[in-house]
Amino acid sequence: MNSSMEVHLHGINIHGETMNMILVWSVALSSILFCNKISTLIAPGTTRLCAFLPVFCIFFYLPLRLTTVHFSGTTSFFITWLANFKLLLFAFDKGPLFSDPPLPLYKFILSACVPIKISENGNKSSLEASKSGESGESRPNGRRSESRSEKKRNKSPVNYSVKFMVFVLLLNLYNYADHFNPLIKMALFCVHIYVVLDVGLAIVAYLARAIVGFELEPQFDEPYLATSLQDFWGKRWNLMVTGVLHPTVYLPVRSLSGRYLPKKVAPLPAVMASFIVSGLMHELIFYYLGRLKPTWEVTWFFVLHGALVGLEVVVKRQVNGRFRLPAVVSGPAALCLVMATSFWLFFPPFLRCETELRSCKEFVAFMDLLVHGRFVGANDVSCPYF
Repeated sequence: MNSSMEVHLHGINIHGETMNMILVWSVALSSILFCNKISTLIAPGTTRLCAFLPVFCIFFYLPLRLTTVHFSGTTSFFITWLANFKLLLFAFDKGPLFSDPPLPLYKFILSACVPIKISENGNKSSLEASKSGESGESRPNGRRSESRSEKKRNKSPVNYSVKFMVFVLLLNLYNYADHFNPLIKMALFCVHIYVVLDVGLAIVAYLARAIVGFELEPQFDEPYLATSLQDFWGKRWNLMVTGVLHPTVYLPVRSLSGRYLPKKVAPLPAVMASFIVSGLMHELIFYYLGRLKPTWEVTWFFVLHGALVGLEVVVKRQVNGRFRLPAVVSGPAALCLVMATSFWLFFPPFLRCETELRSCKEFVAFMDLLVHGRFVGANDVSCPYF
């Protein structure tokens, strides 16, 4: 980490960062209210999009006001990426923010700035929101999508019990972190993130459903069970991102390429465009996390996987079901490829930001606030696991 970044981090304690977080989200909520009001005055289309442009710029700026991993990472993901893309769709009366009749204000605000979708209640907008969350180059029919979605929302308690045990095991392994290769340590940390997000979002989803009838969009669908790269990226990993990339990038590019390219290859530019946009947004979030000059490794990681998924689509169409690798072979091969390329291109910039160390220190500082009621700087505490 460069010296200017360290000085900046040392100058911010949990109290100051909390005040910045309140300010940032107050501005974000005010901007979303503005968009909601403007939509009643301006018809959908380019004019409404132009009216939203100042909000887009504000949302790109807001994470720069935060320096902690948890606050800047969450804000950049929820606001800079998801909210901006949802508002982009809403400018044309599309996406999860659009409904006829219009969504109540509280539902509009929560749907815009939090990764949730309204529980299906039989109305048209709920069905559209649910369908927009399912993406990937080749999508299953409606009945199969609904059953898969229901399966994701109703995982057994055993599933979460096992993941909790994995989490406890990881905490014990961290005591021996000094003996691990940095890449192995990073891989364990990524499993840690997945388990915490999956279990944590399930708890929040239960509370949201019980209190206001809302349901969180699934973030993961057991990615370790993926049978191919296409299955991994399109239907199992980071589904909130998949849900916004499909209508904002994939479908427009697919419609355009379909005018000039044969039907068999028309989806390929759309697949590639989706991965490129994802790579650029990840690059931006990494910058928010570490404020280090981009090396574009993360972007190239997604460009590579876009090309590989496109190749997979072409091969599948060429063989046309005449030959299919057993899932027991294709699944592990896909996961190994993801891990190998992650070690090569994705993890290095993540490690350079010292994200795992900083997030651990922030957690310790937060626990100190809860237990002792005192604000301390994240850099003034030590992390027992790193």
